[in-house]
Amino acid sequence: MIQSMTGYGKAQLTLNGTTLKAEIRSLNSKFLDINLRLPFSLKDKEIEVRNLVTEKLHRGKIDLFISVETAGDDKNVSINKELFIRYYEELKTLSKQLKADKKNLLQMVIQLPEVINTDKTNYSEEDLAPMLEVLRDAVEDLRLFRIKDGEGLEQIFTGNVSTILSLLEQVEAFEKERLESIKSRLRNQLTELVSSEEYDRNRFEQELIYYLERMDFTEEKVRLRSHCDYFLKVMKENDSNGRKLNFISQEMGREINTLGSKANHAAIQKLVVQMKDELEKIKEQLLNVL
Repeated sequence: MIQSMTGYGKAQLTLNGTTLKAEIRSLNSKFLDINLRLPFSLKDKEIEVRNLVTEKLHRGKIDLFISVETAGDDKNVSINKELFIRYYEELKTLSKQLKADKKNLLQMVIQLPEVINTDKTNYSEEDLAPMLEVLRDAVEDLRLFRIKDGEGLEQIFTGNVSTILSLLEQVEAFEKERLESIKSRLRNQLTELVSSEEYDRNRFEQELIYYLERMDFTEEKVRLRSHCDYFLKVMKENDSNGRKLNFISQEMGREINTLGSKANHAAIQKLVVQMKDELEKIKEQLLNVL
């Protein structure tokens, strides 16, 4: 089954007066791009958090927010002086450049992220275990969201591919007319060529064979049908594979383009244009497939 790269998940746990919360969002991306927002007191656990997310989510632009809230007397309020000063200096410089009012800078800085810490200053390995458990639950929630969204995409792709196959079947209705048109054009050209004094029989036979091969698109139809069937098959595989589906769609596009270049028939050209339109819809949606 396919999975979407778009998703949302969250989880929380309250333990001994401390509430652990994890919220995670995902958007489409060619690679895995993780943006973490951890409490200052958890900065040293960033590697463990990244490893867990990498193992489970594989691809996508991931925004992860983790918070720790301690109730009652266990709160340890402190100001991150180094970060406070850095924020203040940046705002002061910016105010000078913009010639803006420098009043209330202290009040603005105190409201910026991670200036005030209300978490425990140190966390043991025992503390880390429930934090990772909450993170796993949030990631699983996101994964289920991706699967559900992927079901919708699968229905869309199935419809697009079915339309392409239906249009391909319609091509056959015009093939007899197309063949008669080609024969008529060849007869007229042959009559004109044979009557010419510069007629070269061997060159003529070579040109005729080349022309006939250029007009035959049987192989393109067979390959396009095969690629469509393979696309539908890959969608049903256990692991979502957006890259593989993208490669197959490129091969489908190659056969459709060749079919159009060989058609030499207005009605078939219109069908090819409709095939291209359906394929573009597939490619657009594939950007969001894991």
